[in-house]
Amino acid sequence: MDKQRTIRNSAKISGIALHTGARATLKICPAEENTGILFRRVDLPGSPQVQALATKVVDVRRGTTIAEGQAAVYTIEHIMSALHANKIDNCIVEMDGMEPPILDGSALEYNRMIHEAGIIEQNAEAKYFEVKDILHVKKDDTQIVLTPYDGFRIACTASFAGSPYDPQYHSLEVTAESYENEIKGARTFVNYADLKQLIAMNLCKGGSLDAAAIIHDGAIICKDELRYHDEIVRHKILDLIGDLYLCGRRVKANVIAIKPGHPRNVEMATLMYNLINSNI
Repeated sequence: MDKQRTIRNSAKISGIALHTGARATLKICPAEENTGILFRRVDLPGSPQVQALATKVVDVRRGTTIAEGQAAVYTIEHIMSALHANKIDNCIVEMDGMEPPILDGSALEYNRMIHEAGIIEQNAEAKYFEVKDILHVKKDDTQIVLTPYDGFRIACTASFAGSPYDPQYHSLEVTAESYENEIKGARTFVNYADLKQLIAMNLCKGGSLDAAAIIHDGAIICKDELRYHDEIVRHKILDLIGDLYLCGRRVKANVIAIKPGHPRNVEMATLMYNLINSNI
């Protein structure tokens, strides 16, 4: 039987938050068995906490935000993605603000931080969400389907008309190794036409070509060259791995995702969470 895992030592990273533009520090700390993933706001009186669960999600606009009481945490999907891919069941994520650093817009540095901290097995048995019947969520042209599978596999499509590489498709068996080689470095992106709207919403204050790629007029603009020709769909997979972990367990499923985004990702994670808790 697989055992639960946590990190061996604490590790931290600092940078600029994407939407608030504030300097932010995130620290991962070991946690006891059956803790789950817990976010702690050390900048607030009493250091309030919020569990990384679908039922705590309060916003899915341009990222996944969780909150309980005063403890609100924005854009958790990249750190959650790296934790899920590395099978970290128990971890306390300490933050000195409401949003983690965006870094280069991928999960590369979060993945590195986890490996730097080290990973240890615990005594308790690992918990999985295992699909028994087909699960399906759909709205407009977005669909996510889960089917039974003894592992974690994702097949995903993405389509953005302004991209020179459209549509995009990628599939993989999600393991720590495949995540390292195929997913962790895929950066976030935005349509140029959406930037004005984001700014009007008082978001993207920390945005730059260091932290995102911009799709504009048949081109993709970024600081460096594309890391993968299909970087957009790989980033969609990165987000999906993080959002599905909000069910509260490691995932065993074959995932088919057509143009996924945070709203449907979280809707599926909520369905999974409800199924887990209806069987307890």
